[in-house]
Amino acid sequence: FKGARRKGGKGGSGEGRVPVKPKLTQVTIPEVITVGDLAALLETNAAAVIKDLMKMGVLASVSQPIPGDQAAAVAEGMGLIVTRGTDIEAEARALEVDEDSADELEERPPIVTVMGHVDHGKTSLLDALRSSRVAAGEAGGITQHLGSYQLTTSDSKLVTFLDTPGHAAFSAMRARGANVTASSLKQQTVEAIKAAKSAGCPVIVAINKADDGVKQQTVEAIKAAKSAGCPVIVAINKVDKEGADPEKVGVELLEHDIVLERFGGDVMAAEVSALQGVGLDELLEKIGLMAELLELRSNPKRPAEGVAVEARMERGLGPVATTIVQRGTLHVGDIVVAGATWGRVRKLVINGAEVDEAPPGSPVDVLGLQAVPNAGDSLRVADSEQLARQIADVRAQRDREERAAVLFSAQADTKQKELFGEIERDDKASKIDVVIKADVQGSAEALRSAIEALEQTDSFGFSATCRVLRAGAGELTLEDVQLASVSDALVIAFNTQPSAATVAEAEKLGIQVVKHSIVYDALDDVSARLADLVAPPASKWLGTVTGRAEVMQTFKIGKGVGMVAGCKVTEGKMRRGSNLRVIRGKEVMHEGKINQLRYLKEEVDEVGEGSECGISFDTFDGVKEGDVVECYVGGGGGASDDDDDDDTPASDDDDA
Repeated sequence: FKGARRKGGKGGSGEGRVPVKPKLTQVTIPEVITVGDLAALLETNAAAVIKDLMKMGVLASVSQPIPGDQAAAVAEGMGLIVTRGTDIEAEARALEVDEDSADELEERPPIVTVMGHVDHGKTSLLDALRSSRVAAGEAGGITQHLGSYQLTTSDSKLVTFLDTPGHAAFSAMRARGANVTASSLKQQTVEAIKAAKSAGCPVIVAINKADDGVKQQTVEAIKAAKSAGCPVIVAINKVDKEGADPEKVGVELLEHDIVLERFGGDVMAAEVSALQGVGLDELLEKIGLMAELLELRSNPKRPAEGVAVEARMERGLGPVATTIVQRGTLHVGDIVVAGATWGRVRKLVINGAEVDEAPPGSPVDVLGLQAVPNAGDSLRVADSEQLARQIADVRAQRDREERAAVLFSAQADTKQKELFGEIERDDKASKIDVVIKADVQGSAEALRSAIEALEQTDSFGFSATCRVLRAGAGELTLEDVQLASVSDALVIAFNTQPSAATVAEAEKLGIQVVKHSIVYDALDDVSARLADLVAPPASKWLGTVTGRAEVMQTFKIGKGVGMVAGCKVTEGKMRRGSNLRVIRGKEVMHEGKINQLRYLKEEVDEVGEGSECGISFDTFDGVKEGDVVECYVGGGGGASDDDDDDDTPASDDDDA
């Protein structure tokens, strides 16, 4: 016993010693991590991490997720070597299959994206090609969804079309259409890539009216196609209209480095009329020629891969993902992963007809997913339900943490600035919170981008913007209304009908739900609400503003003069006899005329910037300290712009 004790004791051989843990020198930081998990990863306590975050201006609790860049900054501050890690690559590897050999590849249909300016006839052209009436069914007669169709040409060849919206609000949907077209050509041979001159990408048909010149959305579509590496065919539509000038379109395209074949370039063009059916065969012939040059081939026997170009929630059907199958064949019963959701394919629909499988190049509606994926999410077949569920759960958790981290970071930044006096709570910035529910995910995304870009400002520096709390597809739910009630948000139901129970709950909570079916109307509605938060523009009869003054003090002088405002001119000049309006905050209190204008007790014609003056009003005695007086000329009854400027007081130091 004594020997054993000595052997394992302090002077023994060391078999009983606790091994010393090596010092931490390197860590891998994920995209999002909680403060507590970061402390454990860095082998320190949470208080130390919170302290370091506070030094960076970030206020966070132990359970609060923070972005990876902030976590990395904390780790680097401790002298550690930081690498950024993510599980996205691992998810992709779990769904990968071996590349196809040349003898496994078969011809597949080209995927053609139709782009261009609103009202230039993109959907009408597709209607003519497939003898349908899609445009008439769209609200306002404009395309607001990203549609996909498959046509059979006269020589029995299949062509898949993507119809993209032309309104400026839908730029993300057009870019997504171009990217789907480009990414579907990964199996091109080297010879086909050289022949296509664009890294082996298929066709973008840019639509332009023959009587309207080249518009911004057409230019944007061409740029999206070029950045995606896709060859372009320009369809010059409405050549049957009076005043049509196809040559003008070709000349204007030269300004954007698009040289048509008729001008010695390599860009094909077709003159068409969707209404009269002119030139449609020529357009399909050019698309077929381009497809032959590209040698579009894919392996139909491999597990399917595709892109959800649109997604929506349909009553009675559940989540529906409009998908372009890029490689492989999708079958009913396949287990698929689409973004942060998964499911077993319950039904496949192509061109309105139910099918058992969707080969490469097919536009298909996929039913059976657990939730609505985001437009643009990749869709892949998984080996097992367990693998699909695990990947979807990891992605969903990451998305939740990223949203929470971004929201918290913004809130913490604002609180930190308020705490240290960098901003005032009652400043000149106003904001409208918005919750968006649309019939399809693409429309929700487009509205989010367009609404967040809206802003209203006035001449006093007041501004009003929008913050979108949530934008998704499907029916408006009680959860959406409850989220809106937290910040008194406006709820927009776009092309979707909220249930009576949801509307009743919204009324109970005092939340306004507005319904729109046309993007123009939705944006105009929100813009008008923003305009209400800033000072309104001046009435036209007032004329042009020449100066502004702040009311420093008010005086009551006899019956003949009335209320006098002691002011300091902060901008431009104040002129006697001019039109004016009095602003209090963002509210117009009075519009009228300057009755008297005095400087150093002397009545003058005008007072310049930096000087103090006394102003009396013709029919208004409600002026208060802090009001702003605006001076206008050129309107009805106002002073002339040709007034002599020599009477302007020069000194800023004299007392009024």
